[in-house]
Amino acid sequence: MQKDYDTWKKNDFFANTIEYVFIYRYKFNKMPDENDKTILTDLADGQTGVIVSVAGGKKAAKRLADLGLAPGTEIEVLRKAWFSGPVQIAICGSKLVIGRGLASKIVVELK
Repeated sequence: MQKDYDTWKKNDFFANTIEYVFIYRYKFNKMPDENDKTILTDLADGQTGVIVSVAGGKKAAKRLADLGLAPGTEIEVLRKAWFSGPVQIAICGSKLVIGRGLASKIVVELK
């Protein structure tokens, strides 16, 4: 297994991305625990978490901030559509629907 990790580590494209962390976790069957950080799309329906950061560019961060999705805010996943569909969330008493691509850029800590 160490050899596989070394080959992933040498690949510069994945070295500084969230995808690297999740690919490594699923590849070696190390699932996140209760106090671990994960992306919004990995939460199950009804789970809540606190936004830690946004792993996107300036425009994505501004768009999410305009919607009220800022670090430190509590968020709940109401439901997710199948396959690559949108994610319905509840935040500050409001219900929002955001695309899965944008939702995958939100890093949350499970509550």
